[in-house]
Amino acid sequence: MKKVDIYNHIFPKSYLEKMTEVAGEHRDLGKRVRNIPMLADLDERFRVMDQFEDYCQILSVPAPPPEVLAGPDIAPDLARRANDGMAELCAKYPERFPGFTATLAMNNMDAVIEEIHRSIKDLGAKGVEFYTNVKGRPLDEPEFEPVFQIMAEEYDLPIWVHPIRGAGFADYPSEDTSKYEIWWTLGWPYETSVFMARVVFAGYFDKYPNLKIITHHLGGMIPYFEGRVGPGWDQLGSRTSGEDLTKVLKRLKKRPLDYFHQFYADTAVFGSLAATKCGLAFFGADHVVFASDAPFDPEGGPMYIRQTIEIIDGLDITDAERAMIYQGNAEKLLKIELG
Repeated sequence: MKKVDIYNHIFPKSYLEKMTEVAGEHRDLGKRVRNIPMLADLDERFRVMDQFEDYCQILSVPAPPPEVLAGPDIAPDLARRANDGMAELCAKYPERFPGFTATLAMNNMDAVIEEIHRSIKDLGAKGVEFYTNVKGRPLDEPEFEPVFQIMAEEYDLPIWVHPIRGAGFADYPSEDTSKYEIWWTLGWPYETSVFMARVVFAGYFDKYPNLKIITHHLGGMIPYFEGRVGPGWDQLGSRTSGEDLTKVLKRLKKRPLDYFHQFYADTAVFGSLAATKCGLAFFGADHVVFASDAPFDPEGGPMYIRQTIEIIDGLDITDAERAMIYQGNAEKLLKIELG
């Protein structure tokens, strides 16, 4: 079977050049991504990929997103460059890169809609990617709803959702910045979980039955907090005064927990067996996809791929379930056939 790495990252040449021009001094994440050769060096990427049998990648651009790097006049150009570059790589190396997820500049919604259609219809993108917030704004604001609608109703293709938070998001109101990289280690799983909750309570799964969302890092905190998400949110409103939140539950067609099971989640959990087991138990083999988050590991690429494969191969699951995680679910979601 193929091992389809559905969430890993690359810098297409034109995108990297423009990003360096407009945001070369970007802090925090910018410091991290500028020092990993595999992000931009194809020879290094192929060297890493060749260490693994029957291994291919669905390409995506790493954080920070275009709307963080540039204003609404320039960010769409970054997105176009990213998507053109990834499409070119997929066309040139189809066995290595059978698809990509389109980058969007979410600070310019007119450009976003245009880029969704262009990337899917003209470039062959297999879905789109955005982040858990748009410069601090939640994705359930009405302005952003057309992305969910278009992807569910017009294309029936998935949305990849990547967490985003910087050091400027302090750990406590009394402080100006986050300490000890808590903004990343704990902040990103929280970001993913909050995004998922807002989608659920906005009723998007009821409104758009074909909606498919792939959450990075096995759904953030949600699997571990199944008890709070399940019986806890069944009592929504019981802990809140001044607002009748029971109306939200009455508006939904299912229990909150049931909607969280509708998300897809990837295996990029930094080589953690316990987290993989927890996420798989929550989402089920039919909603988990293989991903490594390469090249963001201490070895610059191969470590997380190797560890994730070892974990999946060692899980006490059926061969059919393993095949779904590695290949089958990706083929179904992305509408591709890999043989």
